[in-house]
Amino acid sequence: MTTVGVRRSRRLGRGGMRRLVPLAAAVSAGALLLSACGSGSDSGGTSKSLTFWISTVPGQDAGWKKMVAAYKKETGVSIKLVNIPYDGYNTKLHNAAQANSLPDVAAVPQLDPIWSSKLIDLKSIANNETNKINKTFVAKDSSGKVLAIPSDVTASGLFINKSLFEKAGVDVPATPSDTWTWTEFIAAANKVREKTGAKYSLTFDQSPSRLRAMVYELGGQYVHADDSGTFSVDAATKKAVKYFVGLNDNKVMPKSVWTSGADPSAMFQSGDVVAYWSGVWQVASFADSIKKFEWASVPTPAEPVQASDVNSGGLVVGFNNNGDASAAATKFLSWLYEPDHYRELCETSGFLPVESGLNPEYPFESEAAQAAFKLYNEEIPLYDPISGYFNTAQTNWVLKGKSLTEDPTKTELGKAINGQQSSDEALQNIVDGYNQQVGG
Repeated sequence: MTTVGVRRSRRLGRGGMRRLVPLAAAVSAGALLLSACGSGSDSGGTSKSLTFWISTVPGQDAGWKKMVAAYKKETGVSIKLVNIPYDGYNTKLHNAAQANSLPDVAAVPQLDPIWSSKLIDLKSIANNETNKINKTFVAKDSSGKVLAIPSDVTASGLFINKSLFEKAGVDVPATPSDTWTWTEFIAAANKVREKTGAKYSLTFDQSPSRLRAMVYELGGQYVHADDSGTFSVDAATKKAVKYFVGLNDNKVMPKSVWTSGADPSAMFQSGDVVAYWSGVWQVASFADSIKKFEWASVPTPAEPVQASDVNSGGLVVGFNNNGDASAAATKFLSWLYEPDHYRELCETSGFLPVESGLNPEYPFESEAAQAAFKLYNEEIPLYDPISGYFNTAQTNWVLKGKSLTEDPTKTELGKAINGQQSSDEALQNIVDGYNQQVGG
């Protein structure tokens, strides 16, 4: 299964994990573009010199810098790291493919049909049991070729105002292996709200990804395609979405988030909300910004499915340029995903690893942040494979030249919450939108 179509807001916005790394001096965009175009007419490097394209804000490339330096010291192979501005990065890759001047290695936000056929098969790395890569989240084509491996993963998850829970005397699950159901969690959050006078029990990102996670946990598949590519929703999804819409009653949850775009993170950080359904990218931000109360990440609910909606922070690919460069690129990526090296990358860049069993030690001073990363690392291996379904679907769409340019979930469910239509009518409109854009 796969991870593609990464949204920038997860990678760099909303206080993402990469804040762990101190900002370094910026490199001018002009210099970056000049470097990126310097490969000449011959595609690819040599057995001793490779080019690696990434796209991060200055300073958030610290892990990559550390790893290419270590690789050169160990092997003598020089890897030129080129940090390209995010705006236009996809276009630059597209143009490089047309000009036969692709880099040897890249960390990309999504796959592109124009160059997906030029990728090195990373199956030997993904299937190496020593690496313990979660195969649910690697990108494959229909033949089983591994097109990309995530640099890191992100997942939806649950935050609580720990101070309010303690004030109300309400317990939370201690481990993800003994978690609560959504029914139990909502009852607990309501009890905390009533005992402490908080304004809302829960805020919930206005996000299709966050809704998918909840639906999966409630036993549904959300908007799912059959073998013909036709989308529909199952009975469990209808029940879950009706339940979600009903929670938006201006007591349990505020209607304003899904109907008019109010900021659920700001509401939670105000201290007047018991819990917040968001994701791992909030951890570093909360470690810095929340001072007025204690917060914590807690196990995600399971009713009955233990799941989330898991995505990648980036997709690592190798391009099949000339033979020497392609072989060297494969060797570098094999080295990179060896557990000791990959752990160091994750620790330095603040990545949640796609490999299990690493136990990275992050440079957080905040105990809550340390505990949150520990929890996510424990939870992800427990998630049901449906957690990666949407990413698999996105890969299939890309390889067919299609994309979901506008997910109708937010608009249609906002109407349902406003009472303008039923939740079933909203789901039918969402299904119709999927079938129109990416069906068949």
